[in-house]
Amino acid sequence: MATHGILQKPKMSFWQIFHMSFGFLGIQFGFALQTGNASRILQTFGADVEHLSWFWLAAPITGMIVQPIIGHYSDRTWNSLGRRRPYFLTGAILSGLALFFMPNSSMLAAIIPPIVVGAGMLMIMDASFNVAMEPFRALVADNLPDSQHDAGFSMQTCLIGVGAVIGSWLPYVFANWLGIAKTAAPGHVPNNLLFSFYAGGIVLIASILWTVFKTKEYPPEEYAKFHEAEPKGKEKKSGIAEIISDLANMPKAMKQLGLVQFFSWFALFSMWVFTTPAIADHVYHIPANDTSSVTYNNAGNWVGVLFGIYNAVSAIYALLLPKIVRYSSRKKTHAFSLTMGGLGLISIFFIQNDYLLILPMVGIGLAWGSILAMPYAILSSTIPAKKIGVYMGIFNFFITFPQIVNGIIGGPIVKYFYNGHAIYALVVAGVFMFLAALSVLRVEDGKEIQIIETA
Repeated sequence: MATHGILQKPKMSFWQIFHMSFGFLGIQFGFALQTGNASRILQTFGADVEHLSWFWLAAPITGMIVQPIIGHYSDRTWNSLGRRRPYFLTGAILSGLALFFMPNSSMLAAIIPPIVVGAGMLMIMDASFNVAMEPFRALVADNLPDSQHDAGFSMQTCLIGVGAVIGSWLPYVFANWLGIAKTAAPGHVPNNLLFSFYAGGIVLIASILWTVFKTKEYPPEEYAKFHEAEPKGKEKKSGIAEIISDLANMPKAMKQLGLVQFFSWFALFSMWVFTTPAIADHVYHIPANDTSSVTYNNAGNWVGVLFGIYNAVSAIYALLLPKIVRYSSRKKTHAFSLTMGGLGLISIFFIQNDYLLILPMVGIGLAWGSILAMPYAILSSTIPAKKIGVYMGIFNFFITFPQIVNGIIGGPIVKYFYNGHAIYALVVAGVFMFLAALSVLRVEDGKEIQIIETA
C-alpha cells in the first residue's frame, strides 16, 4: 500500500519484534545491577549518604552529552553491521567491561582511591549503557510501521523487566540460595556482588549479540522507500550545529513530554540513589554508613529483591499496555501508572516490615513499565523519520537533566533538611510522580494509532 508514493513498512511478527528487542534484556540486566548496588558499592568504598547523589551525577551528565551525538551519527551510519547495530554492540562491550571492573575498584587502592575508581567506572558504565540504549529505541521506529510502535516499545519494556528482575535478584540468590559470601572486609565488595556483576557483563554482551545476528535493518535505498525524501538544496549543517537546530525545532508534543519526564525521572533518581540507605535506616534501624555489617548487607540484598519485584510487575504490565491503550488512551494510561508509582513511593514511609515493602513495589512497577514505553510511543509518532535517532537522543535531555538537578541538591537536602534520613527523599519522589501524572494529561498526542496485536 502506498500513500503519495511512499510505501508502508510491512508488519513484523511477534518473534521478529522479540529478536529485535532481546538485547534490551541484557542492557537492563546490567542497569539493574547498577541502580540496585552502585550506592552500596560506593558506600563500601567510603562515600557518605549525603554525597551519594553527587557521585551519581556522572551518569546523567555523560548521558546528556553522549546520547544526542550517538543518535545524530546513527541516523547517518550504514556499514556491514547496519545502521543502529554498530552502536549498541560497541556500547555492550564497554558496559560489560565496566561491570567487570567497578566492584573490583579496591584492587587499585595502592594507586588511586577506590571511591575515585568506583565513581569513574559508574560514569563509564552509564555512558556505555547510553551508547547501547537509544539506538535500540530508534531501531523500533526504523523497522516497524506506526501501527506496531506501541507493540514494539511494549516488547522492549517487557524484556527490560525480565532482565532487571534477574539482575536485581542475583545478589540475593547468590548469597541466600547458593551460600556465596554476602559480607567482606571493610572497603571490599562481597563475593555475591562480585559474581553478580561478572554475570551481568556476560549476559549483556551475549544478548546484544543475539539481536545483532537475529535482526536485519533496511539498507538506505530500501529505507528511503518508506519515508519522504529531504528537500533538495537544503543546507547541510555540521553535527553539533544540526543537533542544536533540531533541539530548537523539536515538536510541541516533545516539549510537553519534557515536563512529564522531568518529574518522573527526578523521582526515579531519588529512588535509585536513596532506597538502600532509606530502608537500612527506616526499616532495619541501623546506621546507613554501617556498610560492613551483616544487617546492612541483608538490607542491601533485600532492596535488590524489591527492585526485582517492581521490574517483574513492569514486565507483565508492558504486555498489557497496548490493550489498555486501545480502551483508553496513551495519556490516561500513563497518568494512571504514574499515580500508582507515587502512591507506592509514599507508602514506604508507613511500612516497618520488610516483607510488606513488596506492596509499594507493585505501584512502582506500573509506573516504571509505563515510563519505559508510553513516552516513546507518543514521541515516535511526532518526529520526522530521518531524525528518529537524534530526537531520541535529544529526548534523553529530559531524562538526564532532572537527574542532574536531583544529583546536585538531593544529597544536601537529605543532610540538612531530612537530618540524614533518606526515607523523606522517597516521599518527595512520590509527590513528583503525582506531578508527572498531572502533566501528562496536557500532552498533545498528535497521532492516535490503532493498536494491532502481533501474532
